[in-house]
Amino acid sequence: MILALLPVLVLRDFTPNNELRYLSIVDEALQNGHFFTFTNQGMPYADKPPFYFWIIMLGKWLLGGHYMWFLSLFSVLPALGVVAVMDKWVKRETGLGDRLTGGFMMMSCGLFLGAAIVIRMDMLMTYFIVLALYTFYKMLKGVGNESRNSWMFPVFMFMALFTKGPIGILVPLCSTLVFLLTTGRFRSIGHYWGWKTWLVLLVGCGIWFGGVYWEAGPEYLNNLLFHQTIDRAVDSFHHQEPLYYYLISVWYSLAPWSLFLIVIILVGCLRGYIRSDLERFFLTVLLTTLVLLSCISSKIAVYLLPAFPFFVYLGVLLMARFRWNQWRALTITIPAMLFLVAPFLIYYIHHLDANLTFLQHPLLYVASGLLFLGALFALAFLYIRKQLNIAINILALSLFCTIFVGGWALPSMNKELGFAPLCKRAQEISKLKELTGYSTLYINRPESMDVFLHEDVQVMTPEDVMAGKSGGTVLMVNARKAVRNPELAKFLEKKHVYKYGHYWIVTF
Repeated sequence: MILALLPVLVLRDFTPNNELRYLSIVDEALQNGHFFTFTNQGMPYADKPPFYFWIIMLGKWLLGGHYMWFLSLFSVLPALGVVAVMDKWVKRETGLGDRLTGGFMMMSCGLFLGAAIVIRMDMLMTYFIVLALYTFYKMLKGVGNESRNSWMFPVFMFMALFTKGPIGILVPLCSTLVFLLTTGRFRSIGHYWGWKTWLVLLVGCGIWFGGVYWEAGPEYLNNLLFHQTIDRAVDSFHHQEPLYYYLISVWYSLAPWSLFLIVIILVGCLRGYIRSDLERFFLTVLLTTLVLLSCISSKIAVYLLPAFPFFVYLGVLLMARFRWNQWRALTITIPAMLFLVAPFLIYYIHHLDANLTFLQHPLLYVASGLLFLGALFALAFLYIRKQLNIAINILALSLFCTIFVGGWALPSMNKELGFAPLCKRAQEISKLKELTGYSTLYINRPESMDVFLHEDVQVMTPEDVMAGKSGGTVLMVNARKAVRNPELAKFLEKKHVYKYGHYWIVTF
């Protein structure tokens, strides 16, 4: 799995929407000497706790800059950590073959795999949540060192909180309380949520909030504790979605295994196959997390990530109780058929939109061909030998091979994906023309370009450009949007225009 992801981790550019913004925030914090409070282009940024930003700071301090391979480690290693913990957790209740299939399904779930690649704190938070819930279950069953478990349970929860926010505590809190209540163990709540748990959480939060107050005062602390938590939960100003949002997103988030997992869990519940404490606990965690996150106003698909391990491994626990039949085979046949059409889909999309020139790269056709071959072999094992586990493993392996081969084509895509190549070219032109300053037009989230340009960027409107306000700077323009304004396009074409991907770099 690490080998499959290696080209992506090394060759990919930072995406502007979140990754580059995080780097820009960290650069500002280092410049201002702040470690608990952050700003984004001078404006307070209390949206995220500091722990993940500390990791980015550490990377820049150790390596002298921001490097994708280093920062990606803190997504991919926690993802593999989640698989390792879940594998160990179910070891006594299922066989090696089913556990191997569980690991393949876990790492190849669409959104889980995506979160293992991108620079976000969600995967690291999920890892700490899984560790906290695993520790709770060991305490419940009296496994391991009782004293150590009683301290590590709140430590893992605080680390989840300190990585992403309140969900890090709410998921373990609500899941464990519901489980104790529904299994008649509620009187033992003090054993898990006793003085040690609250001491660790209160001391950790006290140090954190004290550091915030010392650096930025009560206004920032109020923003952190109320605006970014209660306001987002009740009436979000960001990512507001309806109550049923996750009932829709879960289908594409768990793809290509969503149909298989959801059907097997629903049928298992209806037939009374949820029997052991472990199966009940997994079901409780995924349902509680789903209900909890649905009740929070702010929603995006990746927020459901902490429930994914329990979706997959509850399915793994139930697999042995089902024999091969047509409906089970169908849940794997459908994604296999989608894999079969991958090469033809790339060809069709490329000819549908001529701007997607990176789809001409031969490695993408080789990669999609591997998906095609994997689907053929998987269908053969599924219907000739009737081996469901082997079919799933083959599909997952073909996906990993596809990512490995296709990953080497990323340099040709980085012009579309991020800003690093564009900024490098703009710096070369600025030096050649002896210009000072940079400006942008029709470019989304350009303020984070300061990570590469080492200075602030001016954001222009078409009226500003035609009025000469960008004169003396290097102007970077999204050409696809600029050509929709004939007057602007005609004005720019009279200047010195350097074409770079779907951008124009214009000098005056």
